[in-house]
Amino acid sequence: MTLLYPYLPVVFAGLMGIAILVYVILDGFDLGVGILFAVAPVEDRDRMIASIGPFWDANETWLVLAIGILLVAFPVAHGVILTELYLPVAIMLIGLIARGVAFEFRAKATDEEKWLWNRVFFLGSLVTALSQGYMLGAYVLGLDGDRATMLFGFVVALCLTAAYAAIGAAWLIYKTDGDLQKRAVAWMRRALILAMGGMAAISLATPFASDRIFAKWFSVPEIVALAPLPLMTAILFGYLFWQLAHLPDRNDRFSLLPFIAMTAIMVLGFFGLAYSFYPYVVPDRTTIYEAAAAPESLMIVLVGAMVVIPVIAIYSIYAYRVFGGKATDLRYD
Repeated sequence: MTLLYPYLPVVFAGLMGIAILVYVILDGFDLGVGILFAVAPVEDRDRMIASIGPFWDANETWLVLAIGILLVAFPVAHGVILTELYLPVAIMLIGLIARGVAFEFRAKATDEEKWLWNRVFFLGSLVTALSQGYMLGAYVLGLDGDRATMLFGFVVALCLTAAYAAIGAAWLIYKTDGDLQKRAVAWMRRALILAMGGMAAISLATPFASDRIFAKWFSVPEIVALAPLPLMTAILFGYLFWQLAHLPDRNDRFSLLPFIAMTAIMVLGFFGLAYSFYPYVVPDRTTIYEAAAAPESLMIVLVGAMVVIPVIAIYSIYAYRVFGGKATDLRYD
């Protein structure tokens, strides 16, 4: 087991990265559904809730897992990152709590009271998405806290919110039919424009955040090897706009494809960011090796992770399998 010691920081960085990526995709779509409450007719909102009801709580488990890995595997980085991002993290937690409360209370509310919890659910989803986008923008520019970093953080906040709305609409295209599915197609078209702009802004800003990242992207032969990432992303965005022009189709055969394409775009963006910042966990300040806990501690945590992560993954897969198919009318009896 001692042979694993030099690789443990890489292993835990990979596990943390996977947890963040899965969270962004899974909780991203249910946050997106909440954001779309702002434009959804009243008669569609119960069905929208029904489409995410069996999944939303479990989706947030991946965020808890990612933060837990950061705390136990990279305690130094945990202290730095959460100190620099204390306010947006606190706002995000308030948003998540508000969503959870609204989700449960609207189930028992009368028709006259439900509007209040619909609004809280929307605001909680919006605040959570905006705070996560701000944190991403601040992280990309090195957590400097200057005016340029804050401005960029606000831009990324809007664009990540649009990306969540887009993948939320993609989920509704897959899980619903009829007029709601048609509306979801229109919502996704509009959200994609801002999401595409946000990904372009992050892609352009990241290499200029530091000379080290610039060299990693624009040196030869790296620039040739990495060219497929932006090229494939552009192709996927083009495909999405084309596919949405042909949805919904008569037999509903292709309703899952927008969600798959949005997932692929997020995966490509994640790998681009991971390549840019490796081996740093705090941009250009602290590497994963410097921030890692003692090897003996990491070995103990790894044993626990080998039990916990498969359980979470199996439960998630099982839940999506059991509650597959189109969302039906919402019932609580």
